[in-house]
Amino acid sequence: QVQLVESGGGSVQAGESLRLSCAASGSTFGFGAMAWYRQAPGKQRELVARVSSGGTTNYADSVKDRFTISRDNNKNTVYLQMNSLKPEDTAVYYCNVDAIRFSGRTYGNYWGQGTQVTVSS
Repeated sequence: QVQLVESGGGSVQAGESLRLSCAASGSTFGFGAMAWYRQAPGKQRELVARVSSGGTTNYADSVKDRFTISRDNNKNTVYLQMNSLKPEDTAVYYCNVDAIRFSGRTYGNYWGQGTQVTVSS
């Protein structure tokens, strides 16, 4: 049973930083792509950043040059360093991972429970 435990959310002032963590467990052969999504009130969930198993990253235009996604494969953990936060970054942030087989093929996609990030002006 794959489990994701997120931490690091909170309330900050504009311009400050936060670091989110998501520890994944329960997949014998580890995880493929890992990503962070967010959902603001009244809006659809959107991709914030993604990192492949090989370390390739991609970001939403709105967070480029401010957010950095990284992963520690030894700990099966993905991080999101968020700098220069803006009020429009306020949302619930969700971790998302692909669980993989020995072959590297994905057998399941899983979501974390979400962590609230609130940025005040």
